[in-house]
Amino acid sequence: MDKKKYLLGCDIGSSSVKVSVLDSDNGIVAGSASSPKQEMDIISSRSDWAEQDPELWWFHLKTAAKELITKLDLSGEQIISIGISYQMHGLVVVNKKREVIRPSIIWCDSRAVEIGNNAFQAIGPGRCLSHFLNSPGNFTASKLKWVQENEPSVYEQIYKVMLPGDYIAMKMTDQIYTTVSGLSEGILWDYQKQAVADILLKHYGIPADLLPEVCDNFSIQGELTSAAAGELGLRKGIPVAYRAGDQPNNAFSLNVLKPGEAATTAGTSGVIYGVIDQARHDVKSRVNTFVHVNHRAEAPSYGVLLCINGTGILNRWLKQNLGYSSGLGSELSYMQINEMASRSPVGSGGITILPFGNGSERILENGNPGASVNGLNFNQHTVSHLLRAAQEGIVFSMMYGMQIMKEMGLHIDTVKAGHTNMFLSPIFREAFVNTTGTRLELYNTDGSQGAARGAGFGSGYYKTMDEAFTGLKKIDVIEPETGKQAHYQQAYERWLLHLHYTIKQSK
Repeated sequence: MDKKKYLLGCDIGSSSVKVSVLDSDNGIVAGSASSPKQEMDIISSRSDWAEQDPELWWFHLKTAAKELITKLDLSGEQIISIGISYQMHGLVVVNKKREVIRPSIIWCDSRAVEIGNNAFQAIGPGRCLSHFLNSPGNFTASKLKWVQENEPSVYEQIYKVMLPGDYIAMKMTDQIYTTVSGLSEGILWDYQKQAVADILLKHYGIPADLLPEVCDNFSIQGELTSAAAGELGLRKGIPVAYRAGDQPNNAFSLNVLKPGEAATTAGTSGVIYGVIDQARHDVKSRVNTFVHVNHRAEAPSYGVLLCINGTGILNRWLKQNLGYSSGLGSELSYMQINEMASRSPVGSGGITILPFGNGSERILENGNPGASVNGLNFNQHTVSHLLRAAQEGIVFSMMYGMQIMKEMGLHIDTVKAGHTNMFLSPIFREAFVNTTGTRLELYNTDGSQGAARGAGFGSGYYKTMDEAFTGLKKIDVIEPETGKQAHYQQAYERWLLHLHYTIKQSK
């Protein structure tokens, strides 16, 4: 049996849970597993609501971990540290018995938009932005206020409020902690005071003791209990040594840690995440600034996050629905989607698609115009045009957000991405570089591998941050093409007209 030592990383997404094991000596992934094999359901009992049962995340984590350990024929003794990446902005509440007392209100849920907007005005935009760098918006603190107002019997039972990753760590260790980075993503951190955001908590009438104690992103945050070890197929006592939200973690997984560097991802949502060393904000809070994983008082590090809720979920919707409607008798595969999209020219024959069908969008000042198709001609257009227009529309929405980041003083020339999700599509990659004018570097990594590397550093196995990136390799570089950029610019300008008209009509 293999006696090497390994690091285990868990990525708790809203679509699936992925687990990877890295060889601790060479940083090369030994294997990965995910669960479920199809996307997890999101409970949406009302328009713009989105919930998931946290126990479902734990179930799928156990399933994936056991599958991977069995597949690799590893013993529990070989796993030396565990790291956790998780979907950001979710609200998990537990009672004193550490029982979940309502489903998690997850990142793409829009119910608290009005609560956050009202708080922004009541506290004062200037005061909010100077202290929190963001509007309270639709983030975790505002979701908790919604529970207080609308579910008082649930609110009265709350012992602790957690983010999804805090909950998974609690299930592993029976310890309840969060991080400064995590508090910042919930708009629960005061950047001026370098403390919990008591201004907002007092406005909402929420006691600070509902929040967990703080630990460092990279630190031993507890050890695997006997019960958790048995459920995961591991051994008791393995340290949990890293946790971070999925986008800071994605940046970390790509070694995006210095000012001026940027990472991107395009899974269910689409993100550009740029690192700066100054606490800047967008005056309209259309992009958001959070504490990055490597932040220290003596060396500040912040991540400016542009998020498009409707990204891969649009591609998934087309995958699920167009195959049947095209007479194929089954869903399309993503490979089929990409091949069919390539048959259509740049600009998709004049079709434009707005991908905003997954809740309120921050880049639109929390507007929710919905997804829409414009320019469809029944005599000229095919499914191929529609599929390409979807991928271009996602890129164009990211470009729109990057313009906001530029207004904040971020000038992005190169963006790093894992070779996964929508960046597997040649059409998407081509559209991205030629629309944004940036160089795209693709790497052999993902969020679960990043969490494993973080666990290696957090546990002290890696003595320096640089050691954690042994095995990270650049596998491709895509440069903008002068001949194509003009065509994409024309298509983007047509998309902008569609966006501006839709925003005007929705007000």
